[in-house]
Amino acid sequence: MFLRAIARPLMAKVKQTTGIVGLDVVPNAREVLIGLYNKTLKEIQAVPSDEGYRKAVESFTKHRLTVCQEEDDWEKIEKRLGCGQVEELIEEAQDELKLIEKMIGSYKWDPWGVPDDYECEVIENDAPVPKHVPLHRPGPLPEEFYNTLEAVRKTETPATESQLKE
Repeated sequence: MFLRAIARPLMAKVKQTTGIVGLDVVPNAREVLIGLYNKTLKEIQAVPSDEGYRKAVESFTKHRLTVCQEEDDWEKIEKRLGCGQVEELIEEAQDELKLIEKMIGSYKWDPWGVPDDYECEVIENDAPVPKHVPLHRPGPLPEEFYNTLEAVRKTETPATESQLKE
């Protein structure tokens, strides 16, 4: 029992590199993430509870915190979250804390403080989309859709020409 308690941390897999230039390995990434996520959940309380930003941040932060608390191994955390390496998650959490500070701190961005009667100008842009930007057009509809559409058209009572002229 005593040997397992001491040997388990020593036998844990150690990440040699992140494979990302400028992103160093964090040996205690799990503990760092737990600390950052707890701090994020505390800081986000300053944002009004009905704001979408707060709801989104609380939602994904609670999920990530739960995963970090349930898993001991960095590989399992990365696999369960599917959002990159733990070192990348640490950077994201730090960036989120900086954003929260700008929202509520000395910068006072206060994006939720827009008056209800505020009107903004909508500017339409007809500039062509560059070729390298995907247009995100939906794929073709399934054949069943066209069959159903045709069946609906056949069952509708067609308007007579005299009704159309009126």
